[in-house]
Amino acid sequence: MWRLLLLLSVIGVVACGVEQPPDEMQGLETRSQAFQEDNGLSLNGLSLNGLSLNGLSLNGLSLNGLNSADFIAWFNSADGGNLAGHETLMKYLVRCAVPEGEVRVFVNPATGVRHVWEGGMGLAPLWSSGSPATLDEQQVISACLAAHANNYGVHVPISVLGKDAMGDLIPFTSQELVNFAQREACFFGNLFIPGGTLFAGNHMDALSPDQSTPRPCGLLGLGTMSNPACTQMQRIGQCLDHCRLEPNGNFYSQCTYNGVTYKPLTTRIRLSDVNFCGDGVCQVGERKGPGYTADSCRADCGI
Repeated sequence: MWRLLLLLSVIGVVACGVEQPPDEMQGLETRSQAFQEDNGLSLNGLSLNGLSLNGLSLNGLSLNGLNSADFIAWFNSADGGNLAGHETLMKYLVRCAVPEGEVRVFVNPATGVRHVWEGGMGLAPLWSSGSPATLDEQQVISACLAAHANNYGVHVPISVLGKDAMGDLIPFTSQELVNFAQREACFFGNLFIPGGTLFAGNHMDALSPDQSTPRPCGLLGLGTMSNPACTQMQRIGQCLDHCRLEPNGNFYSQCTYNGVTYKPLTTRIRLSDVNFCGDGVCQVGERKGPGYTADSCRADCGI
């Protein structure tokens, strides 16, 4: 059984600091930058035996899908009635799948609460219009959830690059690549099937032992060991060993692992979000200890 844990973070959104592009480029930039400030999914809480069990994969993110008996039962009863966790999951699902400017509304018949979830990236146009989720849509939405995962429960600006389920490019600008200069990770998998798994790997770079970031599921050191704070996501080492890099070098168009080919998404972070043991500040991602590495940083965190 796949265990996807979600925690509704109470930490405010960190200011992104993205420079305003020229007016003629703002429309092009909208889809990719709309989510750079909101990636606080924690993989520590809900147990889902495939997202299909809530009825959405077959009924779609439409009014009918949200009012289906399967969805209502899942939202209110699964995981011991974890309404907050389900609310968070739906927020990210809708933001990943549904186009910007659209919302999905669910009035919970059990509580009378009206939930409103805003669209954004529009990665799954067929599913968001009420059709069953295609395999490509299942994979892209799973990759989107993985890209926004953060078991530390903090919000870190990111850039998300790749293609939607229809093969259309997620728009980006050269300034976005400058602002988010640190290549981070590739994410892929399928949470819509029983036993589905998420995978993550380093996007060309790797952290040295004294480095860390506030995203434990993202950029790590060399090898396939998971960060202890993100053991639910399987590491694959370097993305280039399993994924096909687009000619522009900015993102991967497909990844193959254990004989299965997936549609991935690729992330970048700001250089300022790469921390070093010895800078005098005990950062999220660093731990106390007698050494001089991020896992044992006496200089910043003490013994």
